[in-house]
Amino acid sequence: MLSRVADSLYWMSRYFERADNASRVLKATYSLILNPAKFSTEERWFRAVSSLAPGATAGNVDPQRALFLLVADPEGAFSIVKCISGARENARQVREEISSDMWEHLNRLFHDVTGSELQPNDDAGAMRVVSLVREGSYRFNGITAATINHDEAWHFIQLGKYIERASNLCVLLDAYFVIDKHADDLDWVGLLSSCAAFEAYCKACTAELKPERIAHFLLLKPEFPYSVRYSLDRMHEALTAISNLSLSRRTEKVERLIGRLRSMVAYVQVDEIIAGLNQYLAAIVEQCRELHAAVHELYIEYPIEGAFQN
Repeated sequence: MLSRVADSLYWMSRYFERADNASRVLKATYSLILNPAKFSTEERWFRAVSSLAPGATAGNVDPQRALFLLVADPEGAFSIVKCISGARENARQVREEISSDMWEHLNRLFHDVTGSELQPNDDAGAMRVVSLVREGSYRFNGITAATINHDEAWHFIQLGKYIERASNLCVLLDAYFVIDKHADDLDWVGLLSSCAAFEAYCKACTAELKPERIAHFLLLKPEFPYSVRYSLDRMHEALTAISNLSLSRRTEKVERLIGRLRSMVAYVQVDEIIAGLNQYLAAIVEQCRELHAAVHELYIEYPIEGAFQN
């Protein structure tokens, strides 16, 4: 596979997963601010902005504009419209590698979310975009799984999807647990809803909303698709398959990084990490960044003479 093709498939998947994550968080947060609780609207939007736009000056965002900025800001690198545009542009560059159904659905979704000019005070319009992306993500993921060969292209799509998901989950968990002493049951429901996890959590852990149980479920549950451990396991599977299918290259660094990441969630108990959860989550995010850089160096920007080394 050409490196430019692998790069576009990887980023198409990352951008789409980023938009899907934003739509889940915004839907849950918007529902929270409609319910009275001890958290103020400003505090809840601060949490949403800090989790969806890392590095943004969330404290200076007017709550009335936060929804607009996170949905439709054309200059915001993390807005839903910007991410769907990025996914569509990368898909356009590799139309011969994806199915026509994938392209048609993503292209239609792009036009749907960019077709109307949203105003900062148009909450209903912004939430329509959120709903379009939530519903569109299920369709796109299903179409992708059903209409392309599960070959090297598929594995780069999976790698992008799950490295983005693992990073986003860690940032979101940090945004909630850094203020957990102020959170009430409604806020924990919001966190689980942001990860499409409320019903699955209740079935596995009953409806008792204990922070430690929630952290364990979203971090360490190997069977749940929106847990960090599940994401890291899928990343490992994708990298193993890519290594087996691609030309022989030196993969030791990538194997070491993904092995270290998986060991952080496979051989730990939640009570061992809960006291230092902020540092633990930050370490996973940083190692995901290192893994991204290593994959990029190995498969995307490698020197031509290195492509044929054993």
